[in-house]
Amino acid sequence: MSLNELDTVVILNDYPSEELKKGDIGVIVSVHTNPNEAYEIEFVDDKGMTKSMMVLLPDEIKKYRD
Repeated sequence: MSLNELDTVVILNDYPSEELKKGDIGVIVSVHTNPNEAYEIEFVDDKGMTKSMMVLLPDEIKKYRD
């Protein structure tokens, strides 16, 4: 999967410790390629404030399409 910074993505799992649920939408803020492909993703609340930042693997997200 090839994703880029500022791509919008959907998470495929629940992350209760981060108060995130499957289907939540975030934005990629950083792409990592070494040692493995991974993406740092920012999730915001209804007020636009950051509620979580997570590094996730490609099999934990998919590109958002509306």
